[in-house]
Amino acid sequence: MRILRKVTIYCLGLLFLAIGVTFSIKSRLGISPVNSIPYIVSLITGIEQGHVIIVIFSIFILLQIILLRRNFKARNLLQIIFSTVFGYFVTFSNFIFSFTPPDHYVFRLLLLVVSMIFIAIGIILYLRANILPMPPEGFMMAIQVITGKEFHKIKTVVDTSLVLTATAFALIFLGGFVGVREGTIIAALFIGKIIGIIEKIFKKQIDALVRFMS
Repeated sequence: MRILRKVTIYCLGLLFLAIGVTFSIKSRLGISPVNSIPYIVSLITGIEQGHVIIVIFSIFILLQIILLRRNFKARNLLQIIFSTVFGYFVTFSNFIFSFTPPDHYVFRLLLLVVSMIFIAIGIILYLRANILPMPPEGFMMAIQVITGKEFHKIKTVVDTSLVLTATAFALIFLGGFVGVREGTIIAALFIGKIIGIIEKIFKKQIDALVRFMS
């Protein structure tokens, strides 16, 4: 029962993340660094974004295997399952929230804020479940093992690389800047702060959730 509760909370976190991704796309102010490449590749190929996420995240898992070799733990292959779940959650979320938002900057900014709140809640839930990192974070952790560098420094470099790659793809194949805008920078700067605020305000509820999973 304990593992079932943990998996349920983990998957609920992934669902919140997926909804956050959808709302960030709807805002048209820029998508988060980790999801920037799947979004651009989806626009280029016409393949549904959720399916592209599954492929891109599988590449992150392959990179972990290449970097860690014998130190790669077999249980981390479960990331494939959760990547698939997350991909289908994004597809489901894009379908459910298929509305066209008003083309007003203030409303789009509001959507961006809502997306960051959903992403922050999703991160809190899946991290508290303490099962597995998602493939992008697993890749960053693998780099940390190899280099000994601090995680936040690695994340900054990887996130920047992902955004630059997505921007290059957009310029080459779509003829302009697509998906990477001020919202990408805002998300990078403030999602961590939103996580801190939520954890402070809802500390009792979060602690109760942790006890529920224990």
